Amino acid sequence: MTTVAGKPALGSIAARLERLPHSRWHVKVRFLIGAVTFFEAFDQLLAASALPVLMKEWHLTTGQATFAVTSASIGMLLGALAAGWLGDQIGRVRTVALGVAVTGLASLAVAFSGSIETFSLFRFVQGLGIGGVVPVAATYINEIARSDKRGRFVLLYEMIFPAGLAVATLVAVWVVPNFGWRAMFVVGTLPVLIAALLPRHVTESPRWLLSRGRTEEAEEALARIEAEVAQATAEPLPAPVATLPDETSQGRLSDLFRGRYLRRTAVLSGLWFVAYYVNHGISTWLPSLYTKQFGLDLTTALVYTLLSNVTGLLGTLVVALLIDRIGRRPALVGALVGTVLSLGVLALAGATSGGQVAVFASCTTFFLYAINAGLYLYSPELYPTFNRAKGAAFGGLWNRIGVILGPVTVGAIIGAGGSLAIVFAQLAVVAAVGAVIAWFAVETKGRTLEELNS
Repeated sequence: MTTVAGKPALGSIAARLERLPHSRWHVKVRFLIGAVTFFEAFDQLLAASALPVLMKEWHLTTGQATFAVTSASIGMLLGALAAGWLGDQIGRVRTVALGVAVTGLASLAVAFSGSIETFSLFRFVQGLGIGGVVPVAATYINEIARSDKRGRFVLLYEMIFPAGLAVATLVAVWVVPNFGWRAMFVVGTLPVLIAALLPRHVTESPRWLLSRGRTEEAEEALARIEAEVAQATAEPLPAPVATLPDETSQGRLSDLFRGRYLRRTAVLSGLWFVAYYVNHGISTWLPSLYTKQFGLDLTTALVYTLLSNVTGLLGTLVVALLIDRIGRRPALVGALVGTVLSLGVLALAGATSGGQVAVFASCTTFFLYAINAGLYLYSPELYPTFNRAKGAAFGGLWNRIGVILGPVTVGAIIGAGGSLAIVFAQLAVVAAVGAVIAWFAVETKGRTLEELNS
């Protein structure tokens, strides 16, 4: 095993992770981290499910409704920044556990809100937790995956997120009409239990430990992982094929904006913004559009919204099965073009009925969820270990800006009396810009994290 100053080199740690066969250990880790991501997605969509009821109960204007929705997004933006720094300072697992605890406790506070002001305040706090957890969790999953199957490994895990969105809508169909919107947020407190389990059952990333100079802890963590994998497979582990190059830079935030990383950060930021601007511009307002624009009852509106989330889940599955074969850039470009076409049909057709919107909005989410999941895979691949969480979280900052501006823009168009055709046309134009940006993305298929950043 290669050493540096008598200690194991990062290349050796990486090579040993690369040779690990898929096992029950990988399933356990993906399940626990995935449960976190599931509930973060669940909590993210709660406001959209509650919004039609809140608008009637508290007699909200369009501006107040927009504020209620975007308050959590502002929290997510700040949470992404803080968690990116924490993830590289205190570790991936501890940062995820902290964010999950904040999310769950804030959800309970939201459930007892008595006004739109307190509702928005606690949703802001909840957003701090949600915004921080997802990119850091994706970073961890990337760091334990083998390069030859990393796309499929990470994206099958990422399916948990659209599943959480779909379940949130499904639960809302039953809970909101029967028990009220507050009950939904009580359910959202469940992640607090997961936060207590994570540090005990999920080993910290050996790559991160070594990048912080904690060599002995990295060795101990990797030895525990190897022991669990060997026990699960009941076979000796294969020898590392090769020693991978070390990462030598000390790592500063400014590294994200210089040299080859400047292009990566610029492309990634643009893609994150476009994907979430379009996604939340649609998803946040769909239940209210169905009830206010087309006069549908709440249950039908939520069922139509559920259809969009289910097709999004299918889109994530499709990209998970294809992305290691066709590559990251073709997958992103193709999904963005599909988004443009789906939205373009709605814009040209004029969005004349709830059923028509439901069908083409569902086609749109098929492609959008594939893009979103692909970006959670792609972002951590582009940066070295010492900056990986910060790089992924900086992309998360731009997706939060998109999450804020998308619903605000749609709300402004609707509030000013604009047609739905205009709403969908401007979303299609933004998606088209994203397709152009994706053309300049760096391909990462089949390469180790160290090869991409050495």
